[in-house]
Amino acid sequence: MYDWRRMTPEEREAALALRRAHHLPWHSPPHWDIEGERNYILSATCYEHTPIIGHSTERLADCEAALLAACREQSSQVHAWCVLPNHYHVLITTERIREMRHALGLFHGRSSRKWNLEDSQAGRKVWHNCFERPLKSQRHFCATLNYIHHNPVRHGYVERWQDWPFSSAKEYLDQVGLEQAEVIWKQYPILGYGEKWDI
Repeated sequence: MYDWRRMTPEEREAALALRRAHHLPWHSPPHWDIEGERNYILSATCYEHTPIIGHSTERLADCEAALLAACREQSSQVHAWCVLPNHYHVLITTERIREMRHALGLFHGRSSRKWNLEDSQAGRKVWHNCFERPLKSQRHFCATLNYIHHNPVRHGYVERWQDWPFSSAKEYLDQVGLEQAEVIWKQYPILGYGEKWDI
């Protein structure tokens, strides 16, 4: 619930009541255990959006490599990814979403311990849960692809997708070509994508 701190006590109570009524976790996104192979967007953020991953370019690169290793082990395909200083997004196809979440949990645990030792921050909470959303259609898939590649631009780190080194954007542009990527960008706009993750 990104808006939690801005809510009034009444709004908080209403949000919690809605989550209780739908048997959803009170303060984190629900997890989906869907049978069969599906496309998912996976996301996780550092606790309080602190840029712990962005401590150094080496840490960003190590995070990207470890994240991709976990995802490739539990999915049939990794379509897109982006690792930023305080969060990441990955677009995968898998039929083992439960195992995927477990692998990400192990990655979060190992990286938390390593980074806390490096930063002399024993006991610091590094990650705030993991979120997965099954994609509903080809349109949803393409908009998600655009959203992930556009994320470094959206957050002001670079002006062009291909300038952010910790994502699949350059590989994607090399594969489909700039002209086709622009067609896909216009055909499947991101609009308000990502503004209400908890809905």
